[in-house]
Amino acid sequence: MEMSHSGDELARILATLANPHRMRVIAALAHGRNYVSALARELGISRPLLQLHLAKLEAAGLVTAAFELSADGKAMKYYDTVPFTVTLTPQSIALAARTLTTVEGDS
Repeated sequence: MEMSHSGDELARILATLANPHRMRVIAALAHGRNYVSALARELGISRPLLQLHLAKLEAAGLVTAAFELSADGKAMKYYDTVPFTVTLTPQSIALAARTLTTVEGDS
């Protein structure tokens, strides 16, 4: 069964996924977990930029991170997607809008 999202949660998810880099990160991680350097190479972006986008995705609850030791004893941070489903219909948006607690100016 699919849970409906609160207005604030839906707004946060949509705002996070509105960035093309973050959509590409989710797409890459849909094939399996990966660490920052390999993911940056795969996506063709710098590690600092990737880490910024991963932090935003993690804050939105769309990815998780875990440290693991490599064969040479180096700590590596692996990222993976969190299973999620977002269904957008006029009715689901109307329901979510009733629970919004923040009001922001139009972007």
